[in-house]
Amino acid sequence: MSTADQDIMLWESFRKGDKDAFAALFRAHYEALFRYGSKFTPENEQLEDCIQELFIELWQAKSRTPVISVKAYLLKSLKYKLLRTLTQRGRVVQLTDKDGPSFEWSHENLLIAEQEDLDKRKRVMEAMGRLPARQKEIIYLKYYQNLSYEEVSEIMNINYQVARNLLYQAIKSLKNLLALSLELFFFLL
Repeated sequence: MSTADQDIMLWESFRKGDKDAFAALFRAHYEALFRYGSKFTPENEQLEDCIQELFIELWQAKSRTPVISVKAYLLKSLKYKLLRTLTQRGRVVQLTDKDGPSFEWSHENLLIAEQEDLDKRKRVMEAMGRLPARQKEIIYLKYYQNLSYEEVSEIMNINYQVARNLLYQAIKSLKNLLALSLELFFFLL
């Protein structure tokens, strides 16, 4: 059984009130959450507080959210919790990259980025809606379900190389549709 499958089983047990499953999720993901969170703040104490608050909130709400990837859900939740906390405290969020210069996100930048993300997601979903059914299916299986090409080929009843080719064509079509929508957007301006 994969780690992701074990995480889902623990998540479902936790949603039903299993304290041991909840503790296992905390232990399994604490280190990855800490490493990820340290990209947003150098203040270890504040980061540890946010991780603990995240898990306290999860326990209190007994999260009704079914998840595809527990790790992705926790990382995303921590990111937004940290950004919210830092913004409320009037601090500028600074993301650093060891290989290059850092850049800052002010509160206004965060609001603009959130709106841009929403716009991008909307354009991608609209473009996805215009793809043929098999291309939609392979994108969903590969990227939303995080399945291997072998698993995708089995589910779709196609061979491995056809699965790779179909995904390549789906991404190419998606890029073309997105490029067309951007051209139309700029034309209408």
